[in-house]
Amino acid sequence: MATNKNFLPNVIKQLSKELKNLNDSPPEGITVVVNDDDFSSIFADIKGPAGTPYENGIFRMKLLLSNDFPQSPPKGYFITKIFHPNIATNGEICVNTLKKDWNPSLGLRHVFTVIRCLLIEPFPESALNEQAGKMLLEDYDEYARHARLYTGIHALKAKPKPKTGAICESTSALNVDQTNTVNVDKVPFPSSTPLTHAPIPSKILGMASQDQNVIPAPSAKVVEAPVAAQKKEAVAAATMAKADKKKIDARKKSLKRL
Repeated sequence: MATNKNFLPNVIKQLSKELKNLNDSPPEGITVVVNDDDFSSIFADIKGPAGTPYENGIFRMKLLLSNDFPQSPPKGYFITKIFHPNIATNGEICVNTLKKDWNPSLGLRHVFTVIRCLLIEPFPESALNEQAGKMLLEDYDEYARHARLYTGIHALKAKPKPKTGAICESTSALNVDQTNTVNVDKVPFPSSTPLTHAPIPSKILGMASQDQNVIPAPSAKVVEAPVAAQKKEAVAAATMAKADKKKIDARKKSLKRL
């Protein structure tokens, strides 16, 4: 198998630069697969352009670089089967850029871009697939039907992009950890046992008088009890004071007699 040793050092340097650029900034609809150990075969995936019979398909192709590249053009082949006037049944690509219009100054980016443009605008006049070329000239609808059929059968399928903003009711679909979710049916509710906290201010009690868990306000009798006791103590103290005064008066009288 050919390796990078088959190329001149300046060619290896140029190819490395081009492939890095293609990897960092790929052309629209083209993904290049880089093998740093072998520049003789360069693979790429081409996305079928929108509005063509190749839409929604991905087609793999390769460029074969000879030892005297870039003095001689690379050869292009589609690995994925495709129904196209300028692509032979064995996958060979016929385009002027890779033949009479080749120029050593043309880069790989230009080559891949031209090949993708073939899927948008075929050239039936220089067809390698005569059936496809004739069908394109005589009955485009039939040609497009054949091309779409090949695309549906042979082309790779692009992965659908996830829909952002879509709401899914299933927690498993959203990768939610169900161990952290709460089952409302199993949540214990507080019992109806009356509270035994300190008395709540009457203003608050009035606002929640219908709550079965609220402690009723103390009755008037309970509030009046301490007041009545204080009155009784006052009366008893007054009675004792009168009795003491009577005793003192009696002693004074007895002293006068003496």
